[in-house]
This record gives sequence, structure tokens and C-alpha cells, in this order.
Amino acid sequence: MSNDTARIKVAIIGSGNIGTDLMIKVLRTSQHLEMAAMVGIDPDSDGLARAARLGVPTTHEGVDGLISLPGFDDIDIVFDATSAKAHQHNSSLLAPLGKRMIDLTPAAIGPFVVPAVNIDDHLDAPNVNMVTCGGQATIPIVAAVSRVTPVAYAEIVASISSKSAGPGTRANIDEFTETTSHAIESVGGAQRGKAVIILNPAEPPLIMRDTVFCLVTATDQDTQDQIRASVTKMVGDVAAYVPGYRLKQEIQIDPIPADQPVHTLVGPGSAAPTHTVSVFLEVEGAAHYLPAYAGNLDIMTSAALQMAERIAAQSHAQKEAV
Repeated sequence: MSNDTARIKVAIIGSGNIGTDLMIKVLRTSQHLEMAAMVGIDPDSDGLARAARLGVPTTHEGVDGLISLPGFDDIDIVFDATSAKAHQHNSSLLAPLGKRMIDLTPAAIGPFVVPAVNIDDHLDAPNVNMVTCGGQATIPIVAAVSRVTPVAYAEIVASISSKSAGPGTRANIDEFTETTSHAIESVGGAQRGKAVIILNPAEPPLIMRDTVFCLVTATDQDTQDQIRASVTKMVGDVAAYVPGYRLKQEIQIDPIPADQPVHTLVGPGSAAPTHTVSVFLEVEGAAHYLPAYAGNLDIMTSAALQMAERIAAQSHAQKEAV
């Protein structure tokens, strides 16, 4: 069997910045995937025009147009790069038709997936959610700390260029904070989580910066050394599929002053944490389609691609085993 015939066919709903960048990644870098359709609602969008020039079947009639496309039955995976509200509609139409969905919106219909943390946990789920750009950047760090010692509270601040925040991102700010906060707890392992997003209007545009604060009990040097080692390894794990992901400065672990009211952040009855862990990150995009400063979008498309590649690899392995 040739490599081309072994590829899993995929469609992308959403011909904006995220969907177009994801299409370019599939076409240029994918090992197991084949672009079968690019779907939008604006017939004049750059994403649909680029897809057509690259020989990818297109429709500007949304998910209904996708279903009507020749070859729709051969599509196994559908990426949704629209909005949380639109994904609910799209999923309601595609799920009954047996299509696997990878959701890049904050809709969170399916389980959360952060590839460096739990990519193998939901390979058979019909719909998986890639959380948010801030979640993809920061939840691995929370998980790395929680693997060493319980995290009583984790707070993340994602600062992105205002220019990289399109209408979909701006319309989903509330869903961003709610979805990310939930995933900090359910995937990252924090007992309590909080997420903040900042749209930075600086010119020239700045690349994505992320700050992760964790409240932990780490009174001995050995625990602190293990935290640093775990976080450093996790940064390498994420950088394996997001090359522009890196530490901005050394990991900081500091004692909490006795007069600092951290009891307001931790759950009732929880022991008072002793130290803060502060991790400062930056994410530079690969510039496949988007500018390099749009690392927030690049990490989302890279994570979604990683998930689809793993699903496809498992499908191939299962077929070969039969």
C-alpha cells in the first residue's frame, strides 16, 4: 500500500486564520493525513482561495456544503476551527454521520486533550476538544508540577498580540476563560484553576507570552529540584510538536510570606501551601501561514494536528493487525 492511499482523509471547517494555517500544516508536514475539503461561509475568504489554488476541494456553504461534497463519505476526521456556538451546530450534524471531530473552539463538547499530557487517553472519543491556545501553552506546565506535588491552586495568564486575535477569538473570550480554567483542573491536576487572557495592542506585535503560577507545598530542596526537572522535561515534550515553545527565564520557586492571604485561593479545608512556582513561557509561531508572532494560533493548530496524527497512526496499526 502506498503512503498516499494509506492517508486518512480530513476536512477543516473554518477558512479563517486558524483553519488556513492548519490546512497548510496538513499539506506540508503531515505523515498520515490528506486534505479532502476546506469549508467556509465566505466565498471570498483567503482560506478558500488558497485551498482551491492548492487543489483542495472547497465549499462556502458551511457544514451543509461539506456533507454535499463528492467524497464526503471517505472523510474520517473533521477539524472545527469556527466558534463555540458554531461547533455545537456542526457537531449535531456530523456526529450522527460517524465523523470524528477535533474541536479547536472552546465549546468543550468532548473531552479535553493537551497532547503532551493526555494524548493517548481519548483516541477513541468521537469528539475531542483542544481547550484553548492559553490552555495548550500552560496546562502542560501545571501537569508537570502536579506530577511531583499536589497543586492547590494554579493561575495562568496568556498574553497574545491583539492582531492575532480574530473575530472568533474575540467572540469567545468568556468561553476561553471558563474552558481553560476547567482544563487546568481536569487535565493539569490543580485543585483550583483560573485563567486570564490579555490582548496586547503593542506595535510591532509581540509573540505569545504565558505565565503560570502554582501554589504548592515544597519545603525541601529535593521536591523543588524535581519540580524544575519535571517542568523542563515538559517544555521539551511540547517543543517536539511546537518548535517555538520555550522557557523565557529560569523556573522560580519562592516561599510564600506568612502574611500573604493565599487561603482565599485554595479550597476549604486544604492545607496552606508553602511555595509559589512561577514559570514564564513564550511561543513563537512556525509562520506556515500566520506571522511568527501568532504563536497562540500556531500552538492550537499544532496540537490539533498532533492529535489527528495519533488517531490516524492508531487506525493504521489496527488495520495492519487484522
